[in-house]
Amino acid sequence: MQFTPAEKKLLEHDWSFWGRPEQQEPDGDWSVWLVLAGRGFGKTRLGSEWVRKVMCGPTPLAAGKVAHMALVAENAADARDVMIQSAAGILRVHANDFRPKYNSSLRKLTWPNGAVAHTYSADDPEQLRGPEHDAAWSDELAKWRYADETWDMLQFGLRTGFNPRQLVTTTPRPIQILRDLVASPDTAVTKGTTYDNAANLAPRFLSKMRERYEGTRLGRQELRAEILDDVVGALWTREMLEKRTVRNPFAAGMGRLDPLPDMRRVVVGVDPSGTTGEDEAARKRRKDGKEEEAGDDVGIICAGLGVDNIVYVLEDGTCNFAPSEWAKRVVQVFDRQEADMVVGEMNFGGAMVEFTIRTARRNIPYRPVHASRGKVVRAQPIASLYEQGKVRHVGSFGALEDQMVSMTQRGYEGRGSPDRVDALVWAITDLVFGTSMRGGTSTVLGHH
Repeated sequence: MQFTPAEKKLLEHDWSFWGRPEQQEPDGDWSVWLVLAGRGFGKTRLGSEWVRKVMCGPTPLAAGKVAHMALVAENAADARDVMIQSAAGILRVHANDFRPKYNSSLRKLTWPNGAVAHTYSADDPEQLRGPEHDAAWSDELAKWRYADETWDMLQFGLRTGFNPRQLVTTTPRPIQILRDLVASPDTAVTKGTTYDNAANLAPRFLSKMRERYEGTRLGRQELRAEILDDVVGALWTREMLEKRTVRNPFAAGMGRLDPLPDMRRVVVGVDPSGTTGEDEAARKRRKDGKEEEAGDDVGIICAGLGVDNIVYVLEDGTCNFAPSEWAKRVVQVFDRQEADMVVGEMNFGGAMVEFTIRTARRNIPYRPVHASRGKVVRAQPIASLYEQGKVRHVGSFGALEDQMVSMTQRGYEGRGSPDRVDALVWAITDLVFGTSMRGGTSTVLGHH
């Protein structure tokens, strides 16, 4: 088909022409448009085009359907780097005359017609307390650490305009808030897979995905966007983890949470998993699909034993960095959580792990641990503590919890190594079953 130059210019920003049918806004009287789709489906482009559609009028200065929008991401960096500035982001999909101006310090987009959008991080639900919006785009809801609190705060603010609507784009995880949205009569659900966008994805990427993940649980979730049930025989279940989640401390004013107790002791668990890691340039190349995936991650989990004798999982700092970089990450987590000790598995590399960490800080308190038993045997007593209500997660840790529910009596049934689970087990084992001194007091779970 041949187009004239004028027709080409008109079509350049015509999403109804370029987008696939499942990427178009659905008909009907919905409040939430939920797009559950696999990696590479085109969720970011879909979201950016929807924002453009509702924020812009027929001319640059004409009013659109929406005057003030909330853009909510997993964290501040994703709001900036993915939703706004990426190749499929909001800035890129607008024609020059319609393009909004972005003020990163104010977290604000301003369109020529006066419409505005502010970005928010799901790490801080309190950002959404107070501001009013008449629309919202929530990206990767299933990865939000404080999903329930952030979602609730967002709903309270969607109270202006004629018909407040919101778009949710996410690769699914089997969390309750997603199940509730799917079941709601006010939700229009669009489902899609990675393969739906095959024409715009690198053939090598698709080949790798099919070879490594097709037919696996991870592939069903990440490629085919299925909301999966628990693995039979798993040491941890989704229901168990939901019950053991401490909601965001910032939500205490809502009467939903007492502040966290003081910590008797805080430990950072490290599982090197035999990986060599990669530097920043290599990570970027892999992210862009130009290199093979690197080795297993370095598990870095921080947990604390409260004065109430409950263990609180405080942070997941797991990364896939070169040794000097992951050592710095360990120190950063140690400082941020005011930890007392780092414990690291010595099976892979022996003294290498301690040496690597001490290159980042020579005098950091460190204790090596040796895995004399298998992963399942080591994990079982920790899973029992969860069943007894003696361990809680401060917010949701999606990647960690995905590994936990794949750890079964038969072994680990997830992809790669359960690096996060191993680091969790080391940290909690040291807190609960090891005896240590802090402030002159010996602390073991169940005793003061």
